[in-house]
Amino acid sequence: MKILTLLLIVIAMIFVLAACDNGTNSNDDSSGLIRVGFSQCDLTESDWRKANTASMQESLSESNGFSLTILDAQNDPDKQLADVRNLIQQGFDYIVIATVQEAGWETVLQQARDAEIPVILVDRLADVSEDLYVTWVGANFKGEGETAVRWLQNFRGSDVNAVHLQGVMGSSAQVGRTSSFLEGAAANGWTINASMTANWDTTQAMEIMQFWLEQFPEINVVYAENDNMAYGAIQAIEDAGLKAGGDDGITIISFDANRRFLQLAYDTGKINYNVECNPLHGPRVAQVIQALERGEILPKITYVDGESFDWRALTQEIIDSRQY
Repeated sequence: MKILTLLLIVIAMIFVLAACDNGTNSNDDSSGLIRVGFSQCDLTESDWRKANTASMQESLSESNGFSLTILDAQNDPDKQLADVRNLIQQGFDYIVIATVQEAGWETVLQQARDAEIPVILVDRLADVSEDLYVTWVGANFKGEGETAVRWLQNFRGSDVNAVHLQGVMGSSAQVGRTSSFLEGAAANGWTINASMTANWDTTQAMEIMQFWLEQFPEINVVYAENDNMAYGAIQAIEDAGLKAGGDDGITIISFDANRRFLQLAYDTGKINYNVECNPLHGPRVAQVIQALERGEILPKITYVDGESFDWRALTQEIIDSRQY
């Protein structure tokens, strides 16, 4: 009887050991899909960000050979660092990051490198050595700002009394668009009465603009670093009984060029000039991963193409042809 009992115990242990080695633990994807972890800075931050997330979901789908996990940092840099550490610990095949801010990434990205997990940066950069990430895909934010500055030079010349709505401080888009505007103002003798972050948010921008209109009645230009903030500024201007946009209102410059804001520009002229920041990064990220799977070496920077739109040159056909 004792021998039979011992035999049954041995058999049971064999089954347990086999079960532990069957490849079904949470860190082992036996489906053959490429596991991608995407740390998005804020899923609901803006219309641009929503389009960016949707593009990633569409391109990195199971039908395209990927298993995608998205973590929302909610514009909290500490949460984002913790999220990326979590992805590293889970052993994802690739990690994609749209950083909340550029600073503070050295240690975490070194951990990813030590774990041999390639990191792809999208939209926003990280202030680290280039050997800690494979490549960055995004827009030339400083170039976007320079495009807007050239337009403003042509439209208003030296007659600029501006206020400046900034994005999340330290983000790549904020850094690039801000530096171009400051340089343009210095070169042209423009007045920037005030600069403040509205964190890409419509309501914050509206509240800030309401205060500025009381403090600086001479305002004739709003340089807003995204569409949502531009819209908040427009609401405040109109609530104050003033005109936004057109030839004779407060000049509104915006960035991102989401379709509904181009429609607003076309229908009403309330946004004078809008510089595109293409959010459709998903196909590019998929191409990068496929190239890495083939062992290819990639450039460190790939700028995506973008257009710019003067309200006087917009047509309904242009707006209808756009994907976002």
